Amino acid sequence: MDSNVQSFAVANLRRRPVVVQAGGFVAGFDPSTTSPYINYATPEPGARPTSRDVAALIEAFRDRGLKPRLEFAPDAAPDVEPALRAAGFTVEEVHEYLVCTPATLTMPPATAAPLLVETPSTDEDYASIDGALAEAFSGEFASSPEGVARLRRTQENGGAVRFVRAPGGGCAGGASCSAPAVGTSELAGVGTRPAFRGRGIAASVTAALTETMFAQGAQSVWLEYSGEGSRRVYERVGYKPQGTRLYMALEG
Repeated sequence: MDSNVQSFAVANLRRRPVVVQAGGFVAGFDPSTTSPYINYATPEPGARPTSRDVAALIEAFRDRGLKPRLEFAPDAAPDVEPALRAAGFTVEEVHEYLVCTPATLTMPPATAAPLLVETPSTDEDYASIDGALAEAFSGEFASSPEGVARLRRTQENGGAVRFVRAPGGGCAGGASCSAPAVGTSELAGVGTRPAFRGRGIAASVTAALTETMFAQGAQSVWLEYSGEGSRRVYERVGYKPQGTRLYMALEG
């Protein structure tokens, strides 16, 4: 599965507005933001980078005033981490990822008042989802017109965005899924506004998005989790541990 997830990472970065190939690396850039979580690189599966390849990758970031940064599944390209360390890169984080397949997907049980998971259709819907996710992630990013536009592009370009509407209007919680590639899709940004947590919103949105991707031909959906609480939510709807992803960056 590491190779499959890593192949998806390459294909997904190639969807960025600007793509740079440097040896066995693919870097994807979005000029609308300087966020390191959107502007980053990844190696092709099995890449064996030389010092010249790494230097070219660093230059691609420096030319744009961005921090050189990568996200990848190390088991799919075991020669990459040593090459990056030799150039001064350090590990930011190591994340375990979970995978769901059609055979493991478990929809949340029906309740007396089941949650309605919706697809955004208006500018107000997309703006409310972006705002809710900014609140859910405690200021890791700010709600912005660019963020709203990215959500809309995800929905319109083969991926999916889903949300649960708050009782008074707006978004209580939501998430998005990238369009499938190489048989899999990444589910990301699952967030619930603090006032609405503990009501099953994250599980309902996750299950609905996963089911949508399977209907669009994906053979699996994967995600990373931020803590044991969220991991339990994902495992309840059928996600299981499969491997790790490594985040590395060159500081200074």
